[in-house]
Amino acid sequence: MVMDAKNGNPHRADKLIDEWATKALTKKDLKPEDKERILKIQKDCENYDKQQLDACINENKIKSPDTGNDLTEAVAFNLMFESQIGPTGQLKGYLRPETAQGIFLNFRRLIEFNNGKMPMAGAQIGTGFRNEIAPRQGLLRVREFQMGEIEHFVDPEDKSHHKFYLVENDILPLWSAPNQESGAGVISDLTLKAAVEQKTINNQTLAYFMARTYKFLTSCGIKPEGIRFRQHRSKEMAHYASDCWDAEVETSYGWIEVAGHADRSCFDLTKHAEKTNTELVAARKLKENRIEKYI
Repeated sequence: MVMDAKNGNPHRADKLIDEWATKALTKKDLKPEDKERILKIQKDCENYDKQQLDACINENKIKSPDTGNDLTEAVAFNLMFESQIGPTGQLKGYLRPETAQGIFLNFRRLIEFNNGKMPMAGAQIGTGFRNEIAPRQGLLRVREFQMGEIEHFVDPEDKSHHKFYLVENDILPLWSAPNQESGAGVISDLTLKAAVEQKTINNQTLAYFMARTYKFLTSCGIKPEGIRFRQHRSKEMAHYASDCWDAEVETSYGWIEVAGHADRSCFDLTKHAEKTNTELVAARKLKENRIEKYI
């Protein structure tokens, strides 16, 4: 977050840079080298750390969009809504920024309902809350919104999907992390089977759900040329994720993420198990008996 140096109005730094870049690219006398530089800034600004944000704002003389005043240095801001629990207010709580944690907390019950079988999936729709610094863009950046999430649990040693054969020849518009970093465009000639084999996409299950999302978006009437799957780069990849792809749709506000697809490993289950002292695990029947000695 940065603030107007005079009146204190807050702005989300990366979005401010993005908006500046969009406006700067409309100038008619823009030199090709300047255009290329601004496009790179716009592409990378979401991954900037504090020092990079400050440097970009200073170098490009970006001002407060409302007043033209100078901006303060960037500071970290927690996008979760903080709340008080109980009458004394001594316990802190947070409104949920996603709905998925309810599925993780109920994992033990869900797998019992599924007779202990894996893979297994749970879906949930509900309200999420983000303490947006500067809500705007119609209904895209709001503080309260509806969201839906699916958590699909697989054996970590076998991430194949039994229906992958139905989509393995599909070709999705993939904007991989290496292509983003090198300035290359979207990959549009790679089947999902080849993408998994080449490890462009981490595994079959991830690719399968990306294909399902693509089919859903096109069935809603969105043109294929207005859809792409953007892979998270190293700086924006969650520390617990092994791969992550955002389905993005081109709108009047630019490319907007509408769905995320991440291999979250077992991070959430592990953390909940540690805090609740409850096993949140599945069992796999071994093909042969195995004897192990623990000292």
